[in-house]
Amino acid sequence: MTDTGEERESESTHLGEPVEEVQISEEAQQIAEEAAAESAAENESQTESEPDEPVEEAVPEDDAADLKDKLLRALADLENTRRRAAREVADTRKYAASGLAKELLNVSDNLGRALETVTEEMRDGDAGVKNLVLGIEMVEKEMLSAFERQGITRLDPLGEPFDHNFHQAMYEKEDTGYPAGTVAEVMQSGYVIHDRLLRPAMVAVSKGGGAPEESPSEVDPVDTTA
Repeated sequence: MTDTGEERESESTHLGEPVEEVQISEEAQQIAEEAAAESAAENESQTESEPDEPVEEAVPEDDAADLKDKLLRALADLENTRRRAAREVADTRKYAASGLAKELLNVSDNLGRALETVTEEMRDGDAGVKNLVLGIEMVEKEMLSAFERQGITRLDPLGEPFDHNFHQAMYEKEDTGYPAGTVAEVMQSGYVIHDRLLRPAMVAVSKGGGAPEESPSEVDPVDTTA
C-alpha cells in the first residue's frame, strides 16, 4: 500500500507539470499579440507618412532647374570666350605689321626729306644727281606701296578740320586763309593701319582772322606746300 501512495504522488506531480506549460504558452501568446500590435502600429504610421513623400519629390525638380541654369550660363561663357578669342586672332592678323611699320616710318620720312633737299637746278645740272633722285623716288614709292598692301595709309590733313584722334597740334597759326580750327600746315605726316592710329600727324592749326576763303591767291601757296 505504501508503494501505491508514492506512485500516486509521483503521478500527481507529473500531472501538475502540464499546467505550468499551459501558463507559459499563454504568456508567449500575449507577448506575440503585443508584438503584432506594435508592428501594426508601425505599419499605420508608415502609411500615414506616405502622403508626404510627393512633397519631397519636388526637390529633384528644383535641382534639375538649377543645374539647367548653370549649364546655360556655362555655355554662354564658353561662347563669349570663343568669340573673344576669334576677335583677338583676327586683330592679331589684321595689325600684325604694326610693329615693323612703326620702325619704317622714320625711314620713309628720311627719304622724303632727302628728296626735298634736291632742287630742280641740281637735277638738271648733274646727271648723276638726277639718277640718284630717281632711285630715291623709286624706293619711296615702293615703300608706300608696301604700306598700302598692309593696310597702312599716310595722313596729309592739310586744309582739313583738326581731329585730335589723328592730329597732334604743335602750335596755332594766324593769317593762314583757313577758318579757325583747320589744319594750316603739316610738319610731319601721320599714318594709320586700317582703323588704328600708328602715328598722329604733327600739324599747325589755323587761328582764324586771315583773308577770306574765296581768295585763291591766299589758298594756292598753302596748297603747294603740302
